Amino acid sequence: MYKDKTLTHFNEDGRARMADVSGKEATLRTAAATAKVLVNKNTFELIKEGRLAKGDVLGTAQIAGVMAAKKTPDLIPMCHPIQITAVDIDFELHEKEPAVYIEATVKCSGVTGVEMEALTAASVTALTVYDMCKSVQKDIEITDIRLLSKTGGKSGDYSRKT
Repeated sequence: MYKDKTLTHFNEDGRARMADVSGKEATLRTAAATAKVLVNKNTFELIKEGRLAKGDVLGTAQIAGVMAAKKTPDLIPMCHPIQITAVDIDFELHEKEPAVYIEATVKCSGVTGVEMEALTAASVTALTVYDMCKSVQKDIEITDIRLLSKTGGKSGDYSRKT
């Protein structure tokens, strides 16, 4: 028998399970995650000027990120389906690197957090930028996918130290 109660995603036999959150109190929960897409100067200019053959890179990536947050429990096996109340994707274009910085923010009022939804949104947004640009650049890099912050819930707030 498996007795470690700190690992909530395993049953007594050591098999995977979805954690029971039915006894938890609903609170406002938020999470923000980031990703960075490193491109060359030519690709950066094409993104900035909206001149890629596939269309509006950032607009398409933004929609993909929102959709990804909503589909997170379909992608991450033990992730609870939750009632998301807001998803926002922000971009910063950094000409010096050159890179597209992505920040995904997700909110809900519920019994479990939205960290996975924010991380999934940031990741899929970055993958969409890659997909939209791969015809003009093969060596694009996606880096720095990470949780920036979370609020709400029993474990309290978290903010990444830079």
